Amino acid sequence: LTRLIADHYDNYDGFVILHGTDTMSFSASALSFMLGDITKPVVFTGSQLPIGMLRTDGKENLISSIEIAASKDEDGHPMVPEVCIYFESQLYRGNRTTKYTAENFRAFRSANYPVLAEAGIHIKFNTAFIRYPEDWNQPLKPVCKLDPSVLIIKIIPGIRQSTLDALVSIPGIRAIILETYGSGNAPSGRWFTDSIKKAVERGTIVLNITQCQAGRVDMDAYSTGKSLKNIGVIGGSDCTTEAAAAKLFFLLGQYSDNKTITQLLKKNIRGELTEK
Repeated sequence: LTRLIADHYDNYDGFVILHGTDTMSFSASALSFMLGDITKPVVFTGSQLPIGMLRTDGKENLISSIEIAASKDEDGHPMVPEVCIYFESQLYRGNRTTKYTAENFRAFRSANYPVLAEAGIHIKFNTAFIRYPEDWNQPLKPVCKLDPSVLIIKIIPGIRQSTLDALVSIPGIRAIILETYGSGNAPSGRWFTDSIKKAVERGTIVLNITQCQAGRVDMDAYSTGKSLKNIGVIGGSDCTTEAAAAKLFFLLGQYSDNKTITQLLKKNIRGELTEK
């Protein structure tokens, strides 16, 4: 998708991508990093009911996405020069979304960031929350090299030390995403911290994000979070799992040194997280 957009970037005012809903948030997050600071809209959309069904939501989603991708301000600049997802009358920043339900038409949510636009009789753009480029004439600088050597571990009550030790020791893993409780809490046993510490000492990057639908990680809120912070675990703020994975894929593909990757994980580089 990145190469396709790059090949035709200068020929169109914007792009609409029809995509399956199950992995749409992952793809939108990935493209937000791979395409860089874009100056044109890239709008993902799809449907919960297939386009051939009478009550399909695909037609409205497609038509509104095209209108949004073509919308310009009074200066002739695109209204939303971002990688977005449009679904059921709402436009979201792509790397802030998660598929929330498999049953309803409003399939996506952006729990930690406002919608970029709402479509009713008129399309109302929430310009205060849209990212705009510093230079509208800057060329596209796509990056296609990714490294998916990433493991996601969702912490659950009763997780065994042997299980955790085995997971963090998987060969070839360069980074681990820990989905912890609440604002970054985890099992308080010394064995847990020791297991994660061994991974960090082996050179594995460990990123801590919340497994909650909304909110952010605060690694100073609980003693366990502080312990994880002290051994080198990185706080992921309010980053979604999809955006965290895509960001790591992107950074691991570009850099070999953990110091640079760690610094960039803490920074908001594509609107994916809220810095303190």
